[in-house]
Formats: sequence, C-alpha cells, structure tokens
Amino acid sequence: MTTNKQVIEWTESQKQEMQTNLLAWYDKEKRLLPWRENKDPYRIWVSEIMLQQTQVATVIPYFHRFLEWFPTITDLAEAPEEKLLKAWEGLGYYSRVRNMQEAAQTMVEKFDGNMPNNLKDLLSLKGIGPYTAGAIASIAFDLPEPAVDGNVMRVYSRLFCIEDDIADPKSRKIFEQKVRETISHDRPGDFNQALMDLGATICTPTSPKIEIDPLKNLYESYKQGRFEDFPVKKKKVKSIPLYYVALAIKNKKNEYLLRKRPSEGLLANMWTFPLIEVTKSEYEKMVADWKNYLLDIKEPTLFDFVAESEESLLSGVFIEQLDKAHKTVAWQKQPIGEVTHIFSHRKWHMLLAHGFVKENETMRLQENETWAKVSNFDDFVFPKPQQKMVAILNNLSNI
Repeated sequence: MTTNKQVIEWTESQKQEMQTNLLAWYDKEKRLLPWRENKDPYRIWVSEIMLQQTQVATVIPYFHRFLEWFPTITDLAEAPEEKLLKAWEGLGYYSRVRNMQEAAQTMVEKFDGNMPNNLKDLLSLKGIGPYTAGAIASIAFDLPEPAVDGNVMRVYSRLFCIEDDIADPKSRKIFEQKVRETISHDRPGDFNQALMDLGATICTPTSPKIEIDPLKNLYESYKQGRFEDFPVKKKKVKSIPLYYVALAIKNKKNEYLLRKRPSEGLLANMWTFPLIEVTKSEYEKMVADWKNYLLDIKEPTLFDFVAESEESLLSGVFIEQLDKAHKTVAWQKQPIGEVTHIFSHRKWHMLLAHGFVKENETMRLQENETWAKVSNFDDFVFPKPQQKMVAILNNLSNI
C-alpha cells in the first residue's frame, strides 16, 4: 500500500451529506437495544463499560440483571464486592466493574449520586476514558463530543484514507478531530450511535457491505480502489502462555477445595481450584502421557483413572507434581480434562487433576481456602477458567 499522509478535507456540503445520509440510515436500521430505550446516563454508562471487549448479544442479559441488582448509582456505590463480582461473572476483565464502583462512590461523594453532565467531570471518574465520556456526553446530554472506538476509527480511516495506525494511542486525536469536524450538532448522540452501528453491521473489518453503505459515495478509499486497505493496524502482541495443573480435591463430605486469589492482580478476590504453575516442557510431557493413556482404554470414566497402587501414584511427571502439592491426597493417574483460556495478554493452559483426601487424613486449610459442595458453587465468584473446569466436573456425572 502506498503511503499518503496527506490530510483530506471536506467541504461543508460533504459534511452535511454525511450527516443526512448516516442519520436517515440510522433512523431506519438502528439496532433495538435496551440501553437505547431512554437517555438515562447511568444506563448508558453501564452498557458502554459492559460492551468493552464483549459482544452485544452477550451483554444484554448481564445488563438487565445488573440494573435489577443495582438500579441506581448509589446502589452500585454501596454494593458488597462479592455481589458486585457475581453480577459480572462471565464477562471477564473484572477491573471494569471495580472501577465502576469506585466511580459510583465518587459520584455519590461529589455529584449527589448523579452522573456529571460535562466532559471534564466525566473524565475525572475512574474507568471512564475519552470514548466512554464522549458516548455519555453525546447520548445522554446532547453534547457534540466524539466517541471514538474501533468501529468509528475503521469508518473514518476509510472515509479519509487515514494511514495512521489505529492501534497506536497517539492516533486517537486524529480520529477525534475528524469526528468533531463532521458530527451533527443537532443529534450528536444519534450520530455517534449511527457510526457504532455502521461499523458493527455494514463497514465491517472483513467483507464490508459497501453496496448498501449509506456513505458509499463519500469513502475516499473506495474512490481510489483501496477500501479494504483500511484501517491500518499493526499486529497484536502475542499472548504469553502460562501452564498450570489445577487441583480438584474432594473430601469425605463430597466438598471441593477452593482457594481465593489475592486482592490485587489478575482475577483479584475470585475463587478457583488451587493451581500449580509448571514449565511448558513439563506440561507438554503430561499431555503426551495423558493422550497415550487414553489410547489404551476403550471407554474411559472417572474411576478408570484411579491409581491402583501407591507405586503408580508416584510415577510420571503429572503425579510427581501432584505429590509435591498435597501428600494427604490420593491422586488419580491422569488428568480428567484440559482447559485453555485467553486473557488480554496471557493464555492459560490447565490440566485438571482430581483426587480424594486419604482415609484417616485431614488437610489443614490456609486462610484463603475453604471447602464447598458443587451445589453451593453459585455462592462463589468464579472466573471463566474455573467455570470451564466446573463444567468438566459436571459432565462426569459419576464423580
């Protein structure tokens, strides 16, 4: 692709054509979404935070439940952390909801429990950046502020042949300026939402529907035959792989051992089975041994995996790791399942081990550990990897 950093400027008639065509399309084709039922800034804020890194279809039921549990900013500010995290369970990126509560507490303290109605005060709140502030300001308060996300950058890069890397934070100012130049001052909220819908449904990253795009005649990149060269985006940094053995330990009361994670860092204050970190080579050897084992049995069940002798418990890399972890547990020969999960910059690989506390043995629990029956798991906040491991247990009905 040839590089052309020349900034394309529009006439007033072109800006008016964009506004007219885009808003007419939006009035006819806009998505019916629950947070668009009114201009309540709280509802708009909740939806915008949930929609970060999460698909619309996934967000809708969470949105309804969140507003049922926390109907006002004050309710959110005063919510117990366990309930707050439970409301978010499954959405991931839990720092989002923690930041929301901190922002709600600030609004109670400084703004009488109301959402501030100007950009400066919105940006002072924890977790509210330029995009979210612009969305709230324009949709709830009719202020002509840009709300620039990936959809908007894609549309504008194609409209103006903007070659700046959309993954570079410094590029945001370029796109914000272009939106400011073209935004409707009569309907700024609808204008921003129309851009969001256009990028999500028509001007998509791949296979864009240019023939039915209301802005077809305005795309400079389309006129130049370079439509799909935009946006310019550098490759993502690869996720760092981490390898674990997760310990599903069952006691005589049919309860499983759960461990609470530290109060800071990834998955803070959430519950999982205890995890042992292993090296990549150890993990790959465990997986290879497990697959070879499965080839030797016809119809594996949970109890086919139970070691038959003390000697067999202490053989192989997998069992060596488990024996280091808890000598009071009778471990099964092989994993009962494998789980992978991708976070923003990390990819977890986990083998799920299963064991029973030995007869006449008791386990001394750490302060951050507890026993819980599967039927009571709903009382705990589980991150997505833990939910996947619980699903493996539930599928083995003879546990």
